[in-house]
Amino acid sequence: MGKALSEAQVEAYRRDGFVFPVRIMDRPAADTLRARFDALEAETGAELQSRFKIKAHMPLTWLNELVRNPAMLDAVEDLIGPDILCWGSSFFTKKARDPRFVSWHQDSTYYGLRPAETVTAWVAFTDSRIESGCVRFLPGTHRSGIFDHEETLDPDNLLMKGQTVNGVDESRAVDCELSAGEISIHHESVVHGSNANGSDNPRIGLSIHYIAPHVRQTAFEGASALLVRGRDTHGHWDAEPEPRHDLDPICLAALDEVYAQYRSGRGKRG
Repeated sequence: MGKALSEAQVEAYRRDGFVFPVRIMDRPAADTLRARFDALEAETGAELQSRFKIKAHMPLTWLNELVRNPAMLDAVEDLIGPDILCWGSSFFTKKARDPRFVSWHQDSTYYGLRPAETVTAWVAFTDSRIESGCVRFLPGTHRSGIFDHEETLDPDNLLMKGQTVNGVDESRAVDCELSAGEISIHHESVVHGSNANGSDNPRIGLSIHYIAPHVRQTAFEGASALLVRGRDTHGHWDAEPEPRHDLDPICLAALDEVYAQYRSGRGKRG
């Protein structure tokens, strides 16, 4: 028995490449996150998933706190051990009746990590249901190597390049329905995606990416991460700035630099 996950849940993750649901906060706490999300979108006049890419937690104090949520880290620790780094976080949001979707893909095709062992926690700020375009997984595909991906550049695809695994047998898909305050956890190599939102309510979630310290970035030099539990036993990742207040200009500048790194595949010394 782990800190947060049962033996059956850990086995499900190893076998299927995902596990859900895991509750990390009550609904009032999730509603508070939703309210802060809505207020910041109103303040900035832009979708947060467009402005705060790769490391949404870097310039925002409340997300910097969220990535350290003890219940979430307990579940992650059950999968990768007591030393945990957070290297990224990104919003995936669909408005009510939103045609945008996420194509079938593997995160490993563009993370650039070796070994490919990112554990992603998808935090539901709102209920995420089949009708609102919840995440869907293809069980066991994390054990099948890297699939061929086509870069479609579809404007309705929320992925940066519209990277898509074609020919997927959708009859095998598992719909990952979550209530606000719950998370799913998935391996970076499991094939997953999500459909458009056909409901009258928005679907708001934050993906948070965790690794053990032995994992390193190979696509570029100078990658940074935030130590959220235990010790950094390998030193593969630079330290990153933490916000003194929301929209800290130092952190915003660092966020823009990081996004440029990931788009170019080069680091500050690459």
